[in-house]
Amino acid sequence: MTSTIDPSSIGKPAKNTKSSQRRHVRTLTGYTPETDAATGKEKWPVGDEKAWKDGIPALTTEVPSITNSVVHHVHTSLARQAYNLDNLGAYQASALSVRDNLLVKWNETQLHYSRKAPKRAYYLSLEFLMGRTLDNALLNLGLKDKYQEGIDKLGFNLEDLLDQERDAGLGNGGLGRLAACYLDSSSSQELPVWGYGLRYKYGIFQQLIAPDGSQLEAPDPWLEHDNPWELPRTDVTYQIRFYGHAERLDASKAIWSGGQEVIAMAYDTMIPGYDTKNTNNLRLWESKPQRGFDLQSFNAGNYERAVEASNSAEAITSVLYPNDHTTFGKELRLKQQYFWTAASLADIIRRFKNLGKPLSEFPDFVAIQLNDTHPTLAVPELMRILVDEEDIPWDQAWDIVTNTFFFTNHTVLPEALEKWPVPLMTHLLPRHMQIIFDINLIFLQAVERKFPGDRERLARMSLIEEGVPQQVRMANLACIGSRKVNGVAELHSELVRATIMKDFVDFYGVSKFSNVTNGITPRRWLDQGLLEHVDNPAFQKKWAVVKQSNKQRLAHYVETTLGLKVNTNAMFDVQIKRLHEYKRQTLNIMGVIHRYLTLKDMTPEERKKVNPKVVFFAGKAAPGYYIAKLTIRLIVNVARIINEDPETKDLLSLYFLPDYSVSLAEILIPASDISQHISTAGTEASGTSNMKFCLNGGLLVGTVDGANIEIAEEVGESNVFFFGHLTPAVEDLRYQHLYHPVPIEQKCPPLARVLNEVSAGRFGDGGAYEPLLNTVRQNDYYLLTEDFDSYIQALKLVDEAYQDRTEWIKKSIKTTAKMGKFSSDRAIQDYAQEYWNIESTKVE
Repeated sequence: MTSTIDPSSIGKPAKNTKSSQRRHVRTLTGYTPETDAATGKEKWPVGDEKAWKDGIPALTTEVPSITNSVVHHVHTSLARQAYNLDNLGAYQASALSVRDNLLVKWNETQLHYSRKAPKRAYYLSLEFLMGRTLDNALLNLGLKDKYQEGIDKLGFNLEDLLDQERDAGLGNGGLGRLAACYLDSSSSQELPVWGYGLRYKYGIFQQLIAPDGSQLEAPDPWLEHDNPWELPRTDVTYQIRFYGHAERLDASKAIWSGGQEVIAMAYDTMIPGYDTKNTNNLRLWESKPQRGFDLQSFNAGNYERAVEASNSAEAITSVLYPNDHTTFGKELRLKQQYFWTAASLADIIRRFKNLGKPLSEFPDFVAIQLNDTHPTLAVPELMRILVDEEDIPWDQAWDIVTNTFFFTNHTVLPEALEKWPVPLMTHLLPRHMQIIFDINLIFLQAVERKFPGDRERLARMSLIEEGVPQQVRMANLACIGSRKVNGVAELHSELVRATIMKDFVDFYGVSKFSNVTNGITPRRWLDQGLLEHVDNPAFQKKWAVVKQSNKQRLAHYVETTLGLKVNTNAMFDVQIKRLHEYKRQTLNIMGVIHRYLTLKDMTPEERKKVNPKVVFFAGKAAPGYYIAKLTIRLIVNVARIINEDPETKDLLSLYFLPDYSVSLAEILIPASDISQHISTAGTEASGTSNMKFCLNGGLLVGTVDGANIEIAEEVGESNVFFFGHLTPAVEDLRYQHLYHPVPIEQKCPPLARVLNEVSAGRFGDGGAYEPLLNTVRQNDYYLLTEDFDSYIQALKLVDEAYQDRTEWIKKSIKTTAKMGKFSSDRAIQDYAQEYWNIESTKVE
């Protein structure tokens, strides 16, 4: 006799059980030593305690031990030697050496947290724009000088090695950079905070520019070489279900079965704090097939079927923000969001259960921050786990849920508030759709009791938007499923309360809705008295030298990557943001064209009085965002014309820098004299690049919007250049555009001339830009025609102020010195104290 198997089951997962859904093999993560009852001392878990403790690595902090560590990794991790080591290999060995130090601190931190069992916060963000890790890790560890010396002894230059690191492809814009800053500050402030996200194999995309100036998208192979900063956790896996059917057992409970199952596997990245042992964690999930390679199909010649299951599963974490203009893309985005939230919750609940506490105490030990609406499916998922798997009554489960989650809203744009078609949700997540309907009914009954007969209010507050098809309103779900809701700047939070969440403010009261102004990773030397030196000529000279050096560094980057020379004696004007109509890169490029046409109209004598200016754009447009991509095309082709014009090229030049990233921002931002933050009033939630530019001594040109307002309050309005209509006027102006339109030639002749020059083909095929130009000529939703004259006047004031170099440098120094409020250290403490109720837990 022998064991037998059904041939059809080969390569398939074992029969699913409730226990297998939460499979997690124990690791040292979260390990707590047992205590000897007789002595009260900790028991050593395995083997000889002295042998183990003698082998525990210490921090590598002196130059000889640093060089030994790097050489060790060259030989044992890379299997290379001094004879065949290039810069990439030297970077990898150095990174592994630094990671060894991080792991020492990381292990101490996790053991400390497990022993102390503090309340923890978990930050769920679909993006974490981390940038390069090596430089930041060395700064936070306080070892940059020592590693620089050690690497120099080995015959390499640290700056060259830093350039070998690719930016992690885990984010796109401000949302992801904010999340990265908050993780950094959480560790620095010694707060027990973990981040949860997705490990995108190809990032969002690598931005390329076609010969006609159009954006092209290619995969971003950021994981082409092994990522030395991550730890694959092959033993930390969870099964995630899609599709299938949900069978109700009673009014609240159901069984969800069938469908597709995929595996979520964890990858950990250490997040070191500044000048502290505390090292937190970013856990990213990668999707893997439940059933791998189908050998039987392969042997039968059906090669596509052999890898079908694998490809379907792995697609979930292939790219950030797949194009959702197709049915497949929409489904993949929703899959991403559920996969990530389900795996994260499974992990959080597993860690909580290790404490031996009842689930009724879950909110006393766990706070979960929803960074925008992307993780909102965590609300019905936690309900499903509590009700279906843990047999907790509905009302008690809902009380746990609504005391666990906190929701950060990042937009008041109605079109940006996430919605999902009910048929898609029903198909992909049938049990969650049932739970959402149940939540909605109970909630609307409560609304009806408070506001009897107000059917319009019920329709506005419903989780389901009526239409064909019906849509699930994720912002509404996040709001009612969370304990608190916050905006990210004072104006934005006021608009949230007054517009998109007004009905909910009426229902819950204003105390549920508050503000935490965004913050960025701080310069921790701001308190060293910069203002005392603002009138010191020697200090002013040093400041100007540093700014000029940063300009030269940017010029060198442009020359080496694009082959173009930049006039470093000109004013540098920078706008770097993801491309979107409300951010109004279109207004900026129209202003550049206007400046060019004005220069062309001048006599040679008049041009001698003009302030030379270099304008930089950078940012990516979503692959399916046609108007944003047309804006990039126009910028590139305008640059081709004006940069070659012999009459004006020394006075005005323009560059679009492709494939924007954190590393590119680190070159652009310190080089700026001014930066543009020119969204239509009331549309930008906060912005964080405005903070970074000002922190680096670049003055702000902007509308009275987002955090621009609070920046002006701190640095003084005399040090910013505001323009444009205010938020209260916006809706009335849009009404006038729609019902009482005025021809653009009459309302704003300078802008009309710009549009006509583009249409006439002065910057290439004018017909190609008509869809973009028509967004201004027809309706003009983002108010370019209303704000253009004011914008041009603000830029004239900039030119005048820049002529007085001493006063300009003083403005720059004052701006940097007054940016302390916009620290992510401050913001994360606001969350910790006012929202999550967690405390600093210092690792000794």
